[in-house]
Amino acid sequence: MSRIPVVVVDDSAFMRIALRRIIEADGDLHVVAEAADGEAAIAAVREHHPRVVAMDVEMPILGGIEATRRIMALPNPPAVVMVSQHTQDHSPAALAAMEAGASDYVSKESGFGGVDLGHLDRALRARLRHWAAAQAQRQPVAVEEPVPDADYALPPLVLMAASTGGPDALAALLTACGPLPVPVVIAQHMPRSLAPELADQLQRRAGWPVRVAGNGTLLVPGEAALLPTDGVLVRVRDAFALRFTPSDAPVHPSANLLFRSAALLGLPACGVVLTGMGEDGAAGAAALARAGGRILVQSSASSVVSGMPHATRAGVPGAEALAPEAIGLRLRHIWDPA
Repeated sequence: MSRIPVVVVDDSAFMRIALRRIIEADGDLHVVAEAADGEAAIAAVREHHPRVVAMDVEMPILGGIEATRRIMALPNPPAVVMVSQHTQDHSPAALAAMEAGASDYVSKESGFGGVDLGHLDRALRARLRHWAAAQAQRQPVAVEEPVPDADYALPPLVLMAASTGGPDALAALLTACGPLPVPVVIAQHMPRSLAPELADQLQRRAGWPVRVAGNGTLLVPGEAALLPTDGVLVRVRDAFALRFTPSDAPVHPSANLLFRSAALLGLPACGVVLTGMGEDGAAGAAALARAGGRILVQSSASSVVSGMPHATRAGVPGAEALAPEAIGLRLRHIWDPA
């Protein structure tokens, strides 16, 4: 059996030993290197080419968030899962880690105070396996060719998908497009509890309303609704609403589920797929395109990870690839071409 290579980064020697034992307990994950600070972590990634990194936040010399940002700038970077007492639900560190390019986070605490190794034993291996698998599915960076404009129906709403590196890409896109005359729905892969912090930050940076969607929330033009969990679109008279629904999707909220719901309603929506590992959004974008929708993807050069945009463009060859700011300007131009 081929084992998944992992790098463990923590300034505590005790935690490095504990994490190694937890990670290797089932035999399918193998710690190929350990590091006690961010600079050593970057060197270990360059040397050992792991598929996933378990990264602490507060460390000497170079902290975990900045180390993550530099690791994600490397060619073919691994997935990074933050493992820290600071990456608790609702914490600024958790959101900062996602902005730096981390795929996920696990708290060392379980709510009872102090490090909880039992909690880590239950949670960590599954997260590492998932993101290692997503990293393995990444596609090589492709050079995008311009796509000529085609005839599209005017989209009644915009649906966005994002994962690794998504918060920064979303902020740049929303700032560039400004409030649109149609509703916007965002499916950013994240723990549900982090949605309020992300919505507040996107609203501050973009300068227009970004709300966390509730079950049954009516979609309003000029606002963006951030999905905290899996949801689908439903018609409510002459408007649209979001209905939460459980799914067996590997990531949440599922962009494929959201996009497909629009296609099933026959909506020629505009689908936007931003940076992220894996393929979420690709199948849904193809369904949207068949329903007459327009698909935009983030360019490989501007993506932290190009897996989701690349997979989408493979299924929708007519999708246009642009940097987030350019996608925002393109969206504004769709409704105001003057």
